[in-house]
Amino acid sequence: MRRLLIVIWAIFIPIPCVFAIHLPRFRRPGSHHHVQYGMASWYGRDFQHQRTASGAPFDRHKLTAAHRTLPLGTKVKVTNLRNGRSVVVKINDRGPRVRGRIIDLSKAAAKRIGFVRRGVVPVKITILKQSKGRRKVLASSRLRA
Repeated sequence: MRRLLIVIWAIFIPIPCVFAIHLPRFRRPGSHHHVQYGMASWYGRDFQHQRTASGAPFDRHKLTAAHRTLPLGTKVKVTNLRNGRSVVVKINDRGPRVRGRIIDLSKAAAKRIGFVRRGVVPVKITILKQSKGRRKVLASSRLRA
């Protein structure tokens, strides 16, 4: 009986680990984990002059972005994987609020890497300079499907 319990325990305990969802996370710059891949979108006119999470008013003509977890003030390089163009932006807001996207760029940043018309593209995000600012995370319950 004891052997049976040990066998059952050995089989069923690792199963939750196998099915756990691995979310991409960043580590300190300099480690090989400071890169993230995913889909990017942009936001512009509707949010112009509205207050961002950093407290500054949003300006669609500046090179800024919204990210769920990176500290505000962090500088990242965003590379469009469709055409290879890249831009350096400063994280000043929280978002995106649409599931399946990892970053929202200002219209100016989207224009620089060439996806204003397309709206959503696959990107690579590389941390250049991580801020020690606020790291308030956007609650996943606020995401829209």
